[in-house]
Amino acid sequence: MKRRLAAGFSFVLVLLLFAVPAFAAEVTFYHTNDIHARVEAGDDYGKSVGLAEIAAVVKEGKKHKTALWLDAGDLIHGMPRINITKGEAMVPILNEAGMDVTVPGNHDFNYGFAQLHKISKEFKFPVLSANIAMKETPEGQTERALPFRPYEIFKLKNGVTVGVFGLTTPETQYKTNPKNVTEVEFLDPVKCARAMVSMLRPSCDIVVAVMHMGVDLGSEIKSETIAREVPGIDVIVDGHSHTRLPEGELVNQTLIVQTGWHDYCLGEVTVKVEDHKVVSKKARLIEAEEMKKIAPQPDKAVTDTLKRLNAESDKLMNEVVAHSGRELTAERDIVRSREAELGNFYADAFRATAKTDIAAINGGCLREKLPKGDVTRGNLMEITPFGNTLKAIRIKGAVVRAMVEHSVSQVPGNFGGFLDFSGLTFSFDPSKAPGERVQDILVGEEPLDPMKDYTFATVDYLCDGGDDYSMLVGAPVVGEFDTVESVVADYMNSGAEVGADMGRITVLGKEAATDSKEAA
Repeated sequence: MKRRLAAGFSFVLVLLLFAVPAFAAEVTFYHTNDIHARVEAGDDYGKSVGLAEIAAVVKEGKKHKTALWLDAGDLIHGMPRINITKGEAMVPILNEAGMDVTVPGNHDFNYGFAQLHKISKEFKFPVLSANIAMKETPEGQTERALPFRPYEIFKLKNGVTVGVFGLTTPETQYKTNPKNVTEVEFLDPVKCARAMVSMLRPSCDIVVAVMHMGVDLGSEIKSETIAREVPGIDVIVDGHSHTRLPEGELVNQTLIVQTGWHDYCLGEVTVKVEDHKVVSKKARLIEAEEMKKIAPQPDKAVTDTLKRLNAESDKLMNEVVAHSGRELTAERDIVRSREAELGNFYADAFRATAKTDIAAINGGCLREKLPKGDVTRGNLMEITPFGNTLKAIRIKGAVVRAMVEHSVSQVPGNFGGFLDFSGLTFSFDPSKAPGERVQDILVGEEPLDPMKDYTFATVDYLCDGGDDYSMLVGAPVVGEFDTVESVVADYMNSGAEVGADMGRITVLGKEAATDSKEAA
């Protein structure tokens, strides 16, 4: 009997030994994306949490957890206080904050590739992208250089090895000013991802792709494309489409996470590893209220850095340059999908300055409202934060038509390339196929002549093919002017009334009724 009991006990013990993993650990990934230089608590009309607050939460978390802070790009450009330093102010802020990885987003190129590359070398953490290559092959070499490190391997204190690689959307070629990326080429992200997984998977317990790719339906390659076509990625920390994924999205066993934008919240992914294999992964968003409970006080080092930088920029930013009798909105869903008074006002300023037949501005340029009352240099830089200049070109009427068709091609969806015009009116039917929607184009009071030359004023970004306006590339330049904010300030000070007449774009069909209700 005793022998039987002993044998039974031994059998149960063997089963228990087999059931308990030899190695078990947990890793936390804090993540952000599309911060767009919203560094202060209260940016974005009080919605942004602020980098000092995020840093405090991450640092508190790292006291109790094995954790990394990963950022998915569009980080260093967007707010005037940062833009006037060409992104340099982000270096001390982020070095104090304790970020572990970022990737170049399309708007990180807004200061030009050389400036982005310089800043990347000043960070204390790696800037990763496996699919950005220099166009020119260095002398004596057979392969083109990668200006950014493609991956980083982290050997964490709990014994887990994490491989992180970066990817940048090929849309960057036209979603920054194309002149900003003339030195680099964007390689196929799917092929690059496969190469990275093949390299990292054998030696890493967890493989994470940090990418500025997005889930926009209009994007040819999305983060979901990478997940479907490249097995072996445990987590994708994503950005670009400004999408909130509260619990992430599981695609082909890959967990895709994104926080929205402008640091409204902080993302957290918990990955459990047993016997050096991922057994579970869970995503959530830490909202502002919870962040206050985790870390009641903002990080002092980041706060002190912000105070110093703000003092340096206040004098220039607070200079009053104009006055407005009204507020004009820059609500994203308006300026990117239908006629907006702010866009019309800016287009009027362009046409008056350049003295052209037609002028236009794209909704993606308009990032903040024009306030009522005193207007500062900072206000104008917040509205158009990309450092664009005004340019005038000469184009045929046929090109004008192609441009107008492209502008409304994605309605009713949002499109940064949606144009508001001055000197031109038209009607369109969004129920028709893209490219066949526009009719009744008038320049002034005359029907558009496809063979006639017209002068056209707009931002240099569009003239260089931004937002895929390839029909404008190479057009003869007939005038170059100051920055957009300077042009608009001068126009306002010339006595121009703030505001603009509406009705330049007429929507036909079912969408017309919807627009009328929304405008009411």
